[in-house]
Amino acid sequence: MRDEEFESLFGKSSMQKLRSGTSVLRAGSRASRDAGGRIDWRMVGILAGLAFLITLLWGTPVVYPLKILVVFFHELSHGLMAILTGGQIVQIQLSAFEGGLCITAGGNRFLILSAGYVGSLLWGGVILLLAARTRWHRALTMALGWLLLVVGIAYVRPLLSFGLAFILASGAALLYSGLRAGQEFNRYLLKLIGLTSLLYAPLDILSDTIFGSHLPSDAQMLSQLTGIPTVVHGVVWIAVSVLCGFLLLVAACQRDPLMPAARRKR
Repeated sequence: MRDEEFESLFGKSSMQKLRSGTSVLRAGSRASRDAGGRIDWRMVGILAGLAFLITLLWGTPVVYPLKILVVFFHELSHGLMAILTGGQIVQIQLSAFEGGLCITAGGNRFLILSAGYVGSLLWGGVILLLAARTRWHRALTMALGWLLLVVGIAYVRPLLSFGLAFILASGAALLYSGLRAGQEFNRYLLKLIGLTSLLYAPLDILSDTIFGSHLPSDAQMLSQLTGIPTVVHGVVWIAVSVLCGFLLLVAACQRDPLMPAARRKR
């Protein structure tokens, strides 16, 4: 049926509504295609494969160093929040049993206690984003190595301890990797570190607030400070960590507009 015949049968206003509806459908279809086109499905597959590998090897010595590194990020986040709120870091301790402690002086206690959970999540997300969206993989690995060395020498104590030995060895290994290994190796190394930190954060919160709510933890100290039950803190922080983790993963899987199409297909 031609437009003129439709108008004569149903009126001009009906014809305008039909055209408007068709335009909305076409716009929605284009938006859907654009959104799908922005996702780098190759990156989705790589991160899914790495996540599966990390989960499969979670309790093995292969992932153990990454988990200790995430504990370091957690404790460092407490310290950085202390500095940001007017306090200072006294010392950081790491144990071989995936535990840690950051002793601070001054600052906002509520924010300092909260910073550990969200901090390890953000460390992981930022490392993963930089690994996925930049081409500075060797430089980033070296920068991370220097961070570990500087913080380790300045704050990790005791001097003769597992914690300091681990941080110095890890910092040196990252520096060596940045200097000697290729871009692609460092790219996947950064993705492993970032993804492990993203996965570890909600599990850490779950362990502290749901399964081990009676044990000493950041969540328990937050409960004592605020009067809000540990489990409530746990539910809120798990929701925040899952949402933030999802958004960071989506951002890491966005297609890089500056990367040539030929390179993306490789």
